[in-house]
Amino acid sequence: MAEQQLGVLKALDVAKTQLYHFTAIVIAGMGFFTDAYDLFCVSLVTKLLGRLYYFNPLSEKPGTLPPHVAAAVNGVALCGTLAGQLFFGWLGDKLGRKKVYGITLIMMIVCSVASGLSLGSSAKGVMTTLCFFRFWLGFGIGGDYPLSATIMSEYANKKTRGAFIAAVFAMQGVGILAGGFVALAVSTIFDNKFPAPTYAVNRALSTPPQADYIWRIIVMFGALPAALTYYWRMKMPETARYTALVAKNIKQATEDMSKVLQVDLEMEERAEEVVKDPRLNYGLFSKEFARRHGLPLLGCTSTWFLLDIAFYSQNLFQKDIFSAIGWIPKAATMNGIHEVFMIARAQTLIALCSTVPGYWFTVAFIDIIGRFAIQLMGFFMMTVFMFAIAFPYNHWIKPDNRIGFVIMYSLTFFFANFGPNATTFIVPAEIFPARLRSTCHGISAATGKAGAIVGAFGFLYAAQSQDPKKTDAGYPPGIGVKNSLIMLGVINFVGMLFTFLVPEPKGKSLEELSGETEVEK
Repeated sequence: MAEQQLGVLKALDVAKTQLYHFTAIVIAGMGFFTDAYDLFCVSLVTKLLGRLYYFNPLSEKPGTLPPHVAAAVNGVALCGTLAGQLFFGWLGDKLGRKKVYGITLIMMIVCSVASGLSLGSSAKGVMTTLCFFRFWLGFGIGGDYPLSATIMSEYANKKTRGAFIAAVFAMQGVGILAGGFVALAVSTIFDNKFPAPTYAVNRALSTPPQADYIWRIIVMFGALPAALTYYWRMKMPETARYTALVAKNIKQATEDMSKVLQVDLEMEERAEEVVKDPRLNYGLFSKEFARRHGLPLLGCTSTWFLLDIAFYSQNLFQKDIFSAIGWIPKAATMNGIHEVFMIARAQTLIALCSTVPGYWFTVAFIDIIGRFAIQLMGFFMMTVFMFAIAFPYNHWIKPDNRIGFVIMYSLTFFFANFGPNATTFIVPAEIFPARLRSTCHGISAATGKAGAIVGAFGFLYAAQSQDPKKTDAGYPPGIGVKNSLIMLGVINFVGMLFTFLVPEPKGKSLEELSGETEVEK
């Protein structure tokens, strides 16, 4: 077999880093910023929702969301994301990256605002409308995963492609951080404007009615960054790889990239033969696809699935860990607004010290040490730190050892992001053929979200105390935080084993990795 890469694609592969690369990173990255903000901001306000809508004046503890409602509020956006990843991933290969990219952004803007406007005459009505709009918000977010990754991989040069896709993904960390800062700012303003007694002092007045605006403002803020990037998203040309290899319009691809790269590219004579070779037009469910890409697809889906079980469940029971180490006081000793502030402060500190640096370490090192090494190391270190927290768990929650506990917990987040959380996003955008790239990334990402749903729903229950008297209101006894952490350590170890199915794309062109331009001598 001989390789014949099209000149326009070769020009992209060897192009020096230019302004259009950074423009693409910002445009795609702002979508990811919004994704992360919208997905994770809800965990900052779930306690407040419980106080507002499920207040019981006879209870010694403030109101909390019933288990089925908490699971729905936390998990419904993930269900929407999974569906969106599959649908928009497929659509991105059918209609083109650019057309679908605008649709997902509009959905995210409209549903962010609609989520904050959730109305109803009863708690059930408000929660139902909130969950409805968060499902469709998740659906739009789901489309952003395969499209952002695919667009960035197809625009990048092969030398720094990993860093560029990682930089788009790193905006997720900035989005999580922004969620914390917005919650801190809003809760501080409301706390000063509407001072309230603690729950222990006065149950009825501990959550002032104005607090209802807090969660709405935090949720709706996610529409702003998405709206700001819509114009620029629509101005981006379609990627040359889609235009040439899928739409098979090499003339248009050459013209588009001549403008983007600001160089004169010439149309090749034999280009049409290369892209129209019938042997390279196999489908997703063909034997040829299974032979060429079956194991790598299994590697991408399984590692993302296992990683997201650990990653999302860690995020979700952060509140319980913060309570155990004393970062968040007992709920009865705070008013509703101050509780939002304390949860946001704790999550922002973790994001600032471990989550965000982990993402940018990946950006810095991915094209030096490669995807495989970073993913393997990340899973290994997550396993080590998870076990190091879990087995001596009772030692860590003693007041004298709390700082050590937070450091260990932070390190698991650091190595998730300087590890499989970034690489599972990057690799599926590099190793599959252009006409199936967005679809395969969507399948990989959706499998990851299935893991996130297991983490979000399963670990809300699993992390409950084994003592029925110490469980959250409405929850049955679980296996406890300690045993939950041991389970997550085992899951990370299995993820490390499945990493061996994933190929190393470092330094290779997308066509070389997918075998798209292979023609017989």
